[in-house]
Amino acid sequence: MAAFTYDGLNRQGQSVHGEVVADNSGAAIEKLREAGVLVTDINEKVVKQAKKRGGKKVTLTDTSLFSRQLAAMLSAGVPVTRALSTLAKQTTNPTLAAAIDDIAKNVEGGGTLADAFAQYPKIFNKLFVSMIETGELGGILEQSLMSLSNQLQKEKNLKENIKSAVSYPKNIGIFALLLLIAMLVFMVPMFQDMIPEDTDLNKLTQMIFAVSGSLRTKWYLWIVCAAILIAALVMIKRSKPAHRFWENTKLRMPMFGTFITKMCIARFCRTLATLISGGVTAVDALQSAGPTAGSDLIENAVKDAISDIEEGKAISESLDKSGLFPPMVIGMIAIGEEAGTLPELLDKVAEFYEEDVEVTSRNLRAMIEPIALIFVGALVGGMLISLYLPIFSATTSVGS
Repeated sequence: MAAFTYDGLNRQGQSVHGEVVADNSGAAIEKLREAGVLVTDINEKVVKQAKKRGGKKVTLTDTSLFSRQLAAMLSAGVPVTRALSTLAKQTTNPTLAAAIDDIAKNVEGGGTLADAFAQYPKIFNKLFVSMIETGELGGILEQSLMSLSNQLQKEKNLKENIKSAVSYPKNIGIFALLLLIAMLVFMVPMFQDMIPEDTDLNKLTQMIFAVSGSLRTKWYLWIVCAAILIAALVMIKRSKPAHRFWENTKLRMPMFGTFITKMCIARFCRTLATLISGGVTAVDALQSAGPTAGSDLIENAVKDAISDIEEGKAISESLDKSGLFPPMVIGMIAIGEEAGTLPELLDKVAEFYEEDVEVTSRNLRAMIEPIALIFVGALVGGMLISLYLPIFSATTSVGS
């Protein structure tokens, strides 16, 4: 998608100027024609990438608060452009403030609100733009914004639960690495000086002394090797084969696979419920909700389901073919379709899995904590034993 600036005439013959987002200039002209604008000049806009990429990162909290504030101002009768300009001035995040200010100018120039938000995909995702577009068309922009705010807040809570599950083992791993380096650099030389030169050393102690000496004398080589290793890991992670392998295995991983599956289903159901309750059609809602799940397997399953739904099949039947969705999810969707309460039941499914993710994250942390402590203890204890053994051996030899 690209942004185009245009000049033209509206149905009243008045000159208008603004911006529109479309795949190409032809699609932009067609879009404007349907809106009653006769285009006299159109040019592709040079996107201000520095504004969109630089500066402080925009978080889910920032966008959730912005949605809530904009909804409150619109419900109070404040015009959209004035509300956006006011929020641009009072928003503390400079990146978000610059984006809102640009959006206000685009809307003031005659562009639609959805098109203006779509120009900032790294700040406002497809879900956000879809809800704004639906709100504009249906005249329910305030309700759409409030639903968005609630959705973003729940997404933030879900991410925090996930982060809490993985932060402890990550921190323990970093601590263990730093402790190992400190022991090799500072403690091992002290033990080495205490051991007589003619003492026979076991293989483990010899290895520890060799690594310690290398770290202290050739530290620059270790830094270079670490940098090369990190760069290689980053390149492998970004490669398509590695991404494909991870996506195909992460849902089946022992212990963590179930946790990741629940997290993906919670995201998918929450997003789908928000879109359908906002008035988005089932097919469009599925197209937007699929990528938000965080799993390529689920996204592809949803794409396949869309083809079946367009042929007249039920959503539950189409999603069930993939085998990725638990029976409870399929059952709730089937009941929702039959009773006409699909958004409400999807919300309940999302709440169930979000609570399950929170409980699972606590259980994982409780299980990982003792394992991590045992690992650190074994690391320190093993090194101390390997350092004390030569001292005991030398003391015994002297005593004899």
